[in-house]
Amino acid sequence: MQELIKANEHYKNEMDWLTTYHHFSFGEYYNPEKHDYGPLRVFNDDTIKAGTGFEFHQHRDMEIVTYVIDGALRHRDNLGNDGIIEAGEMQRMTAGTGVFHSEYNASKTNPLRLLQMWVFPDKKGLRPSWQQKKYTQEDRKNKLLQVIGPINNSGSELSIHQNALFYLSSLDSGKKVEHILESGRKAYLFVIDGKISMNGKIMETQDAAKIENANTVSIEAEKTTELILIDLPEKYNQ
Repeated sequence: MQELIKANEHYKNEMDWLTTYHHFSFGEYYNPEKHDYGPLRVFNDDTIKAGTGFEFHQHRDMEIVTYVIDGALRHRDNLGNDGIIEAGEMQRMTAGTGVFHSEYNASKTNPLRLLQMWVFPDKKGLRPSWQQKKYTQEDRKNKLLQVIGPINNSGSELSIHQNALFYLSSLDSGKKVEHILESGRKAYLFVIDGKISMNGKIMETQDAAKIENANTVSIEAEKTTELILIDLPEKYNQ
């Protein structure tokens, strides 16, 4: 099964400082048909105006993954972490027993675009922690680069407390990549920018797809494309 979600089907919320697209129910937006996908609870595509951002707020018992597409994000939290996350960098945060943080556009002149994804952890009450790592376009050029995996079996330097794997890819026009889905797994695919054929179906900028009961996810770039693929368990601990 392959369910394509076109760009204009995501819920759009526009404020004077923020334009965001919610793929699943979030905040004041609730749609019982768009609540989560396996342990993937939130997938937000945010553009934040220069010099603005999210004030200090709290999270608990959630694995929070942030990927900066354009611009730079200033992260601060009550654990003492204070850093800049630039384009191409991935951050993961275990909220666990509770963490307060703020997220601001680090630029006074340029907009910031990022993806924020929340994943249910495999257990509650974890010790809060935070990591980030930069991946260059060359790192992910014409391949699916694993950037996050499960704790103790990640195959990457960033890991979360759930059996989920995140991949980034930067594809030249005409290039192909394939991902094997093991039994009991499904995938969520998002085209950050570009155009692809995924198992014969055309997907363009900001289109997403839920992929189940498929052995292979075959992707061919119709033009230069940036994308993210999340490999998820159908059954999981929470």
